[in-house]
Amino acid sequence: MSAGLFSLYPLARPLLFALPAETAHDVSLSGLEFANRWMGALLPESRPIPRDQSEQGPIHVAGLKFSNRVGLAAGLDKNAAHIDALGRFGFGFIEVGTVTPLAQPGNPKPRMFRISGAQAIVNRFGFNNLGLQAFIENVQRSKWVQERRGILGLNIGKNAATPVELALDDYRIGLAAVFPYADYITINISSPNTKALRSLQASETLRALLEPLREDQARLSQQHSKRVPLFLKIAPDLDTDEIDAIAETCNSIGIEGLIATNTTLDRAAVDGMPNATETGGLSGAPLLGKSNTVLARFKQQLLPTTALIGVGGIASAGDGQTKRSAGADLVQVYSGLIYRGPGLVADLAKAL
Repeated sequence: MSAGLFSLYPLARPLLFALPAETAHDVSLSGLEFANRWMGALLPESRPIPRDQSEQGPIHVAGLKFSNRVGLAAGLDKNAAHIDALGRFGFGFIEVGTVTPLAQPGNPKPRMFRISGAQAIVNRFGFNNLGLQAFIENVQRSKWVQERRGILGLNIGKNAATPVELALDDYRIGLAAVFPYADYITINISSPNTKALRSLQASETLRALLEPLREDQARLSQQHSKRVPLFLKIAPDLDTDEIDAIAETCNSIGIEGLIATNTTLDRAAVDGMPNATETGGLSGAPLLGKSNTVLARFKQQLLPTTALIGVGGIASAGDGQTKRSAGADLVQVYSGLIYRGPGLVADLAKAL
């Protein structure tokens, strides 16, 4: 979309915020899709926003080349149905999903709530998605993907009906299915909205999950003649010992990247505010400090070659800079887009 269309977001936001949060989410994506399909011919083709001209060449992270450091976090486009429309925002990379092997409806509605006074959101979606087949078909149709306009991350999870002790089966199915289409693959074990999913972060359980996936990755790399790094997405609700144990496992197994962090269950920063007691994960501005603390600890403990993506609480260019200072090679946004609009992407791309 053009800068002129971006500037309309402050006018549209009050109308969107008058709707229930998930309704506004769906309306926004439908509107973007309409604009991309029917106005796309009148607009310049989307390209990632260039960095400051004093910084030459692409950014190399995990063996991939990024045109800028700003990405879309998973969760906004769960079914990979809006990659082309979202690609017009100028992201250097886009991550879509989380996708599970089988379609599932997620948790009952309502399941998304704003805490506007804190620029925060609570969600308990529960990996609602159309399943792998629809997901991959959407990826294949995307011009943004076909024309290699940026890096694509595909985020995989387990079905809610799959017992946690059988989670590996779902991740192996997801890994094999998305491998041919991904630039990197994220293993999501940190959503608070799928029962017992976060238990996979425990040291021995994590090792038992990641070692077979690394073996599958090596086999798939040979089969498809391409290298696709694996990233692990973790929660912010970890103590120092838990962080260190996860880092040690990632170091010994050779996971290429880590995404810090998912949403939090901690409500201290929004205590007493409307919707603060809703069940689910809290995202948005109140997550920044907690997420940065976890990110900084991982930076200390992980091998220097491990890529770090910082996500959680970014609402301004300055917030993005704090992520970089904490150790992030790249950053991702989601809730900040809802409160700030697509202009946030350009601000971050130029500032980082």
